[in-house]
Amino acid sequence: MMIASRTLKLRHAGRDIEIPVRIFAPEHQQDVCWLCRYEIDWPDGRRSVTSGGVDSLQALFQALQMIGSELYATNYHKQGKLSVEGLAGGYGFPVAASVRDMLVGDDRRYL
Repeated sequence: MMIASRTLKLRHAGRDIEIPVRIFAPEHQQDVCWLCRYEIDWPDGRRSVTSGGVDSLQALFQALQMIGSELYATNYHKQGKLSVEGLAGGYGFPVAASVRDMLVGDDRRYL
């Protein structure tokens, strides 16, 4: 079940393309761990990734950090072509500590 989404804008070939990001409810896996899946619909296809944690909150937080880190690692970000309406720079997702030096705009200010 999808629990949250955000739509980014990608400036490509002179027009804006919507890049949906979907986060799904964490699921318990055989009394061992929790998994949380997310999807990003890039122009070249959907990327579906699963993060894990010892409980549902950790799995969800890991997924959010993985999304933020993935966005900042793209060439789209590096070329300044990716944005979120309503934010003055950045994407509004937490990132891993190793990526924090890449933050821009509102992300740099608030995360």
